[in-house]
Amino acid sequence: MNAHLQKLIVLLRWGLALGLGGWLWRQGHPIGAMMLAAAVLWGHVLILALEFLMLPVINRLDPAPAAGLRQHLRAWWIESLACSRVFGWQQPFASRREPDHLPTDAAGRRGVLLVHGFFCNRGLWNDWLARLRSADVPVIALTLEPAFGSIDRYAAALEAAVQELEHRTGSAPVLVGHSMGGLAIRAWWRAHGHDTRVHQVLTLGTPHAGTFMARFSAARNAGQMRLGSAWLKNLAAQESAAMRAQMRCYYSHTDNIVCPASSAALAGAQHIHLPATGHIGLLYEAQVFDDLMQCLRLPAAS
Repeated sequence: MNAHLQKLIVLLRWGLALGLGGWLWRQGHPIGAMMLAAAVLWGHVLILALEFLMLPVINRLDPAPAAGLRQHLRAWWIESLACSRVFGWQQPFASRREPDHLPTDAAGRRGVLLVHGFFCNRGLWNDWLARLRSADVPVIALTLEPAFGSIDRYAAALEAAVQELEHRTGSAPVLVGHSMGGLAIRAWWRAHGHDTRVHQVLTLGTPHAGTFMARFSAARNAGQMRLGSAWLKNLAAQESAAMRAQMRCYYSHTDNIVCPASSAALAGAQHIHLPATGHIGLLYEAQVFDDLMQCLRLPAAS
């Protein structure tokens, strides 16, 4: 359903650009037609620019290192390209292009579970899926549905995937969550997990303490991600120090969605700051994937 909805949005944008642009062209306004088409198809670049313009104000009191103008510009440019690719192609039209990799001889290896964020789907992880399959790493990428439901409702899907990886490999998997996906992992852990079922958890731009941007959505899961929400406080109150010690939180002072920046850090976890990187851009930072591969080689904690 997530892919169908995103596909509809993309097709509507193209239809609007071609329809209104074509009408203006026929009326003798070619420049206006091209400007309108560009605004419809590339308007997200301007929206992203607005988000990055807000960041210095939102982050002004945050303890994360302050970002300079060049870092904001770099993050905005890379984020614009990444969002065009992810939301314009991978998620709407190619969400099933890269299948899960569950080899029959996976026993003794360690698997990976990939969990996307708000209004995304498994297509977000296409590059990761291809690279993990090339390395013969057992991997499952989920699509969380309903897209705008409670984060707690995703726990059952995560449990089924974790059980599948446990069954195939005989080992506790590494769980990787982008944005809301990290909260879905924590919600699963509260409902089903214990320390021995998880080798390590990596969260990328996850609003562990909420995010300023969540106020702009009326969705239930967005409400749960508001700064200081009751849901987040309740989740944190039920977590152990041992659990958080198994987590790595990647965050950035130029994350245009999860801000203030330090809201993506979780007390008791390991924190890795990635400068000049936007929200989707975190997925394309080489250090994150390299760290995942290193995690897969680490022995289980005793």
